[in-house]
Amino acid sequence: MEVLDVLNLGEIAQYFSKMAMFPVFDLAYYIVSILYLKYEPGAVEVSRKSPVASWLCAMLYCFGSYILADIILGVSPIDYFQNNTHILLASAVWYLIFFCPLNLFYKCVAFLPVKLVLVALKEVVRSRKIAAGVHHAHHAYHHGWLIMIITGYVKGKYLIPPEGWSGVALMANFEQLLRGVWKPETNEILNMSFPTKASLYGAILFTLHEAHVLPGSKSTLICLFTLFMATSKVFMTARHSHGSPFALIESWVCHLLFRSPLGGEESHDHHHSAPTAASASLSPAKTKEDLSEGTRKRKAKKAE
Repeated sequence: MEVLDVLNLGEIAQYFSKMAMFPVFDLAYYIVSILYLKYEPGAVEVSRKSPVASWLCAMLYCFGSYILADIILGVSPIDYFQNNTHILLASAVWYLIFFCPLNLFYKCVAFLPVKLVLVALKEVVRSRKIAAGVHHAHHAYHHGWLIMIITGYVKGKYLIPPEGWSGVALMANFEQLLRGVWKPETNEILNMSFPTKASLYGAILFTLHEAHVLPGSKSTLICLFTLFMATSKVFMTARHSHGSPFALIESWVCHLLFRSPLGGEESHDHHHSAPTAASASLSPAKTKEDLSEGTRKRKAKKAE
């Protein structure tokens, strides 16, 4: 704590936790969310053929986490849509990204230095949403740790594919249906990306803090978690990386707890290579039988 006092981190964290998200941070969140919607295959074509479907997809990308959290907590899932200012702002961003003349707005926000700033601002919103989700669930279910974790996780997990990389988020299968696409194998639970895992771990941390298990102030925890998320995502976006900072730790933990092999990909390749070798050894034998059978039939016809 003395180090924190010297660095004056407590006051910085307190100021940071009270900082308003609207309009700058929310605008960055909407821009990044809809930007990655445009990256989705067929999204531009859908916007030309059916602007209404494209707009609905954009709204799901921006507000889907609120809808899911409200459903979990038994609140009307359309309550958030009474915030006319946010709806109009997100709609304006959607229109500019998809229909701006010469794609000028899209080219500006997709320019890497600008994009890195927007990604960092978006992670501020993510951290605040996780903390708010856990806090909201804590008021409704004081001792429901699992409910708090799930609500914080849902609040923090955006609907976009993680920075344009592999994996699709929680409600994206429904969003895909609006675009006429169905890919159940891309479910985020089966292929958890870095934002998904980070949201889950963050929800666990904030839940432990709400339960008074984790020491320190909430504002400091939000500040540190935001700093970690923003740094990680900016670094990964700049390098176009598909990796995860948790990969090494997760590999060892899964090996110790669930007996998973340390080299998951090697095991995967081994399982696929074994049947291939077996089929290669059986295939010639089957071919020889077919050939010999054909030879016998031809000889029988000549004898006739």
